[in-house]
Amino acid sequence: MTDLVLERPSAADRFIATEAEYGARNYKPLDVVLTRGQGAYVWDVDGRRYLDGLAAYSAVNQGHCHPKILEAMVAQAGRLTLTSRAFRNDQLAPFYEELCTLTGSHLALPMNSGAEAVESALKVSRKWGYDVKGVAADQAEIIVCADNFHGRTLAIVGFSTDPGTYGGFGPFAPGFRIVPYGDAAALEAAITPNTVAFLVEPIQGEAGVVIPPDGYLQKARALCTRHNVILILDEIQTGLGRTGKLLAEEHDGIEADLTLVGKALGGGFYPISAVLSNKAVLGVLKPGEHGSTFGGNPLACAVARASLKVLVEEGMIDNAAEVGARLMGNLQAAVGDRVKQVRGRGLMIAVELHPDAGGARAVCEALRERGLLCKETHDHTIRIAPPLVITGTEADWIADQFDQVL
Repeated sequence: MTDLVLERPSAADRFIATEAEYGARNYKPLDVVLTRGQGAYVWDVDGRRYLDGLAAYSAVNQGHCHPKILEAMVAQAGRLTLTSRAFRNDQLAPFYEELCTLTGSHLALPMNSGAEAVESALKVSRKWGYDVKGVAADQAEIIVCADNFHGRTLAIVGFSTDPGTYGGFGPFAPGFRIVPYGDAAALEAAITPNTVAFLVEPIQGEAGVVIPPDGYLQKARALCTRHNVILILDEIQTGLGRTGKLLAEEHDGIEADLTLVGKALGGGFYPISAVLSNKAVLGVLKPGEHGSTFGGNPLACAVARASLKVLVEEGMIDNAAEVGARLMGNLQAAVGDRVKQVRGRGLMIAVELHPDAGGARAVCEALRERGLLCKETHDHTIRIAPPLVITGTEADWIADQFDQVL
């Protein structure tokens, strides 16, 4: 009689089972359990190496565990981590100066997450509308775009057009009007005397790396100026080098009144975001009207200063432009008739499949087996957004994996 041999679960299987038992079910990740990262690569608990094709939704632009950012974090963590804004710290002022100088901003408001930055911008816009523009109390309107993604807070999901994002969470805050993305005429038609701001992504990331028509952002800038409306650009994903420019607005030669940055501002080490603006808009806030216990803490500021420094000094922004163009070209040449479109800017790229091509999730799982980690958005689109440190050779390899799978 043959003894029955039971296969023991792998380390990954054990982690996945424990997570399923104790964790909330609000995510559906690929079944890979990562334990280490360096540069553009990550390793799982079973020792397999992968090229990270997502970079934590652009939060790891500088690559995993960048040694200079790590050094800054460890040094600051041994000195001072948190004071709250009740007291000053010696990292906040230089962070302000370096961030504003780099981005051409007058003022900065530090927060922790991208969603907090968006919420802060909404509050500032409304206050500006009442104090400066003269909108009647509680009548301020903010225009947003269909298919937007600006975060997961209650106010933000209230103006989403994705049922999976807002369904079951109402009632929602009033004061928002939704227009089609990329339609300047629709934007102009939606503006009223009560309009205080227009919130828009330069490229819609979660919607599938949707790039607006040429000239759209320039028209939006002109309309906002003409009608005395604040232009808010959500650059939390597109900013800090992702599209081959420091900020995506540079592709259109415009400047927003409020620019939101986050994700890569923390270099993948520590959450920090910021609202960037001119004094006329952000200057409406007075002491006690807005704040955050952790916003502007010395540890976050030290990490952000190092993150910005390596981004610029190590040429990551230019690399995103050059390698991104190479990757786009290779993908367009490699993929077959299952693909509807390859689009992107810099290293923010999407491969959209035809609806009958089998689904993006299955492609991501096949890519994982080949050592490339990407993630689907919605049902038919795969996002490719590796760390900005990848080489041309690695970009060629990414395109080859797509070619083999598709």
